[in-house]
Amino acid sequence: MGLTPRFIDIHVVQPVPYANLNRDDTNSVKTMLYGDALRTRISSQSWKRAIREHFQDTLGDDALRTRRIGERVTEALLDRGWDKTRAERAGAHVAAGSSIKWEVAKGRDKQPITNKVLTNALVYLPEDAVEELADIAEAHKDTLTTDFTGKGKSKPESALKGKIDKILVKKNGVINLFGRMLAEVDQAGVDGAVQVAHAFTTHTTEIELDYFAAVDDVTEAKGDETGSGHMGTAEFSTGTFYRFATIDLKELTKNLSDDSNLGLDAARQLASQFLLSFIESLPQAKKNSTAPHTVPHLVHVAVRSDRPLSFAAAFEEPVRSAEHGGYVGRSVEGIDAYSKAANALLGPGRVAHAAHASLHFDKLEHLGERHSSFDALVTTAVDAALAEAPQ
Repeated sequence: MGLTPRFIDIHVVQPVPYANLNRDDTNSVKTMLYGDALRTRISSQSWKRAIREHFQDTLGDDALRTRRIGERVTEALLDRGWDKTRAERAGAHVAAGSSIKWEVAKGRDKQPITNKVLTNALVYLPEDAVEELADIAEAHKDTLTTDFTGKGKSKPESALKGKIDKILVKKNGVINLFGRMLAEVDQAGVDGAVQVAHAFTTHTTEIELDYFAAVDDVTEAKGDETGSGHMGTAEFSTGTFYRFATIDLKELTKNLSDDSNLGLDAARQLASQFLLSFIESLPQAKKNSTAPHTVPHLVHVAVRSDRPLSFAAAFEEPVRSAEHGGYVGRSVEGIDAYSKAANALLGPGRVAHAAHASLHFDKLEHLGERHSSFDALVTTAVDAALAEAPQ
């Protein structure tokens, strides 16, 4: 009897040139201490957003995360020919008509903005659900076009009780995969089927300060003043990153089981596209000034029956550069060696499938069969994982 697949692990080694893909609140490069060595770090939240955007662009299965759901409903109503004032009133009532707490939006002068409501929590729902909310507004047009005050015991949005929440619990592929936290609406929470680790450099890194200046074209043309119109500094770093994520197949199939129209084909599509989006995505910070659009030099995928297994510990001792420089080769060797040791330690019979695709590494002995492309790697891994659906 074969192993029952439970997790699809994906490991990536990717060099990134001069960049700052993920800044902190002071525009500085994010870092971490690991093995008493300073590493450049890219947060999982940052890379997950890049993955989600790539995923949505590819599948066209968009989800919307916003506190301004009322404004989106207003836009939909305007597209249907409503006048601006009535559309804004209806949008505000819809936003206030769910179980989510809300507040009236305020302008820069701190004064309330008439007919504009913000939910206290981010609403996360399929993009096409906005039209369903607009349908509800259409059905209650006479009630919802009264001015929004947010005061009084009998408010127009009371007519929407339960109707808005029914829309907010809807899911699509993105939400089934990435999950949703919305505690104020019953049954709206969805446990994510994917886990994404913070990416970090396999070696010690240093932060570099880049001094820059911008010339004032008008001043330069007149020739009456020298120097720049603006000066500043920005932080950057370079490095070879280790990235890891895993798909919980049991959680994914459970999320999909709520919809009778979805099944194994949907799981295959979502898992495959997540893996490809994980491979190909890149956070977009500072992209115009750095264009750091590299691809991974190694991707290893393992289908496991027991538990996810990150190889981050392979780099607790930072990688030293090769004789003539470079960290990629030794990082890849580190993953190959760690895979052998960790899987031996855990014991046999846990890996149902293992394979890899790489740029130019031909002698990797412990990462499974080598595939010529990322597409082939992902296709064979997902086929192996879903040959027997997890129970």
